[in-house]
Order: sequence, then C-alpha cells, then structure tokens
Amino acid sequence: MTAAAVLDPRAARRPRPRMFLPVIPAVLLVLGAVLGPLPAAHSVDKPVTAPYGEAGTDAVLGGDQLGRDVLSRLLHGGSALIGSALTVAVVVTLAATLLGCFAVLHPRLGRLVERIADTSILLPPVLGIMLLALAWPGGGRLAITCAAILLGTPYAVRIVASAAAPLATAGFIEAAIAGGEGTAHLALREILPNLRATILALFGLRFVDAVYVISMAGFLQLGPQPPEADWALMIRENGPGILLNPWAVVAPGLAIGLLAISVNLAANALAPATARRAALR
Repeated sequence: MTAAAVLDPRAARRPRPRMFLPVIPAVLLVLGAVLGPLPAAHSVDKPVTAPYGEAGTDAVLGGDQLGRDVLSRLLHGGSALIGSALTVAVVVTLAATLLGCFAVLHPRLGRLVERIADTSILLPPVLGIMLLALAWPGGGRLAITCAAILLGTPYAVRIVASAAAPLATAGFIEAAIAGGEGTAHLALREILPNLRATILALFGLRFVDAVYVISMAGFLQLGPQPPEADWALMIRENGPGILLNPWAVVAPGLAIGLLAISVNLAANALAPATARRAALR
C-alpha cells in the first residue's frame, strides 16, 4: 500500500485505470470472436480461391484445403469455442465453490469429496474425453463440454477446499456457530465472501484449461466435425498444406493462444485487486 493510500483510504478503494489494461486484450478478443461473423466477407463453406491459394484481394489470408476464405472461417470459428469454454469455466467454478465451502464444514462430506477428487484426478483428460466420445457417438461439442466439466471439477474442488479449510476454523466462524447460524449461512455468507480472489483466479484458469481441452478435442475430431468452422479443426484440416498457405494453420493457432493468454492475464490482474478491496473493508 502506498503512502497516499494510507493517508486517503478512499483513494486505495478506487480501482486504478492501469489495473484494467491487461483486461482490454481479452475483452477485444472475445468481442471480435462473438461479432466476427458480421464483417466476414464470405460464407464459411463457399470456395473463393484455389485450394491453399495465396493471400490476395479475394482472400486476405488465402484459401484453405477447399479454397474457402481463411479469414471468414476464422471470424466464424471463435464464438463456439468461447461459448463452450465459458460454460465449462462457469459450471466448474460454481460447482467447486459450493462443494468446497460445504465440504470444509462437514468432515464426512469433506472426506467423500476428497476421495472422489483424488481418484478422478488420476484419469488423464485425453483418455476421459476419448471414452466419453466413444460412449456418446454424435455428441459433438456438447459431449466434449460435458467431459471437460466432469474432468475439471475434481481438481477445482480441491483448490477451493484447500483455500477454505483455514477459514472454517477461524474465530468469526466459531462466533457464527455460537450465534446459532446454520451451515448454509456459514458457507455462503461467512466463508464464500473471503474466497473471491481464489474463485476469480480459479475461473480464469478453468477457462484457459477449457480452451485447450476443447481445442485438443477439435484437433482430434472428437468434437466439431467438418465443414464446421472451428479454430482447432482448421489447424488439423489445413496441416498438409502449411507450406502452400501458412496462414491457414498459423492464424487459428495464434487465435487460440492469444485467447488463452489474454484471459489468464485478465484474471490475474483482477484477482489481486479483489483481494485488496476485500482486505480494506
């Protein structure tokens, strides 16, 4: 805390503009992916140039394996990935938060959650996704989203439970118990508000992990299927022609990497600020 903040506590509570700078790239990327189909010049399944054609006036980033515009497919392919990753991050974070907060207050529930989480963590994500894809043929992106939720929740529960365990034995919890407060009040009104920074950081990590898991599934053709415009699917489809038109592979690869990095930076920038505001209250 700076000297100015000590002299004026209200200034310390005000968020600094530069704190939001790391958030801007993530917001722009998400907006670009969601609104991308609007400025797309061509349809995602209409050939406009030769297969793996070079960049030109008709196709700014050239053509893919069937001569379709790479830029148009890139603009169409981000919204589904972001929507799936956001669904996984929200569901996993919410489930882990509730389970973790209640588990530290009930020893039996805590031991049960711990054993299930320890067993589930041992299952490799790739193997789990492949098993679910085989058991649910035709599930597509929905099957991959469900697999990412099932595989990501146990690890997230352990993180929340580890952060909440010291709070369960704190003095304000004992005072609330002595005052006759119930388990729901202790979990949701006493413990949960003190985990805001952990939950926000966990949400960012789960989003990034979901982006990589869903992209990996798309690369293995376990989720979205051709001719759908998907960033990971574009990498797999256009790999054989990378020497003819590198943009058909490099552009979706850069988009996936920038999306994951920017969201992680945004979560890291916001989490410490939340912790500082909670400490000042």
